[in-house]
Amino acid sequence: MANVLARLITEVRAERPGRTPLIGLAGAQGSGKSFHCRAFAAAHPRVAHFSMDDIYHSHAEREARARHHCEIYIKHYSPHFASPILVERERAASAFYPLLVTRGPPGTHDLGLATGLIARLGQALPTQLPRFNKLTDDRVPEDEWPLFQGPAEAILIDGWCLGALPPENSPPINDVERGDSNNVWRDEVQMQLSTSYAPFFAAFDAIIYLQAPSWEIVRVWRGEQERETLGRAMTRDDEARLDRFIMHYERVTRSMLAGHHRADWIVRLGEERNVMRMERRE
Repeated sequence: MANVLARLITEVRAERPGRTPLIGLAGAQGSGKSFHCRAFAAAHPRVAHFSMDDIYHSHAEREARARHHCEIYIKHYSPHFASPILVERERAASAFYPLLVTRGPPGTHDLGLATGLIARLGQALPTQLPRFNKLTDDRVPEDEWPLFQGPAEAILIDGWCLGALPPENSPPINDVERGDSNNVWRDEVQMQLSTSYAPFFAAFDAIIYLQAPSWEIVRVWRGEQERETLGRAMTRDDEARLDRFIMHYERVTRSMLAGHHRADWIVRLGEERNVMRMERRE
């Protein structure tokens, strides 16, 4: 993987002198994308790296966003008018509110923060790189963010949905989607990928996609990540929570596994994350 990253950085420098190469590494949860980026950045100290996991909106910001969407959904009905339609809308809003709060899906990333970081990292300036604590489900305080002294020779960003195209519509595929009875949450994810995320992804000079062999192995890999994060074996309740959590990622992940992404390179992985082959998309 290091050879591919080095090759892409060299190609961008040759084709666009004076530009700081911006390279994305995408892949399902547990595919090793963050590991490869961290290893490359450690071996090349002038290369800056942060993950899309690091730019999640804070928990309070995600709650505010969810409240805003719920208010929009029911705004055409007076709260003082107890109609069956209002009751149904309030019930639906209470169902998709937690979906909008849950970190991970498109719409929960602070793309403005990422765009500002990319612009700053290309300059001879110190830049604080954000960090997110998954155990607390919130951003690490800014005074604890690591400092990178620019200008960066290249910028690496990894993300599970980096380069994703909007997935096709179809009936619900899991319990989380079935709970979103009016498709409000799914429509929001589609809209985010079509609008805010599309120009962000288009700004990358190259994107590499680490392709897992199946959705089922993604669950195995994500379970390994969770045990590492917790620092202990998972309980039955932990397993149940994780099963539900990854349902939020399933539709977009399956879509990307089927080729609905804008990656320039596809790296096909085996079940042990070993590289089976690499393909460059024309």
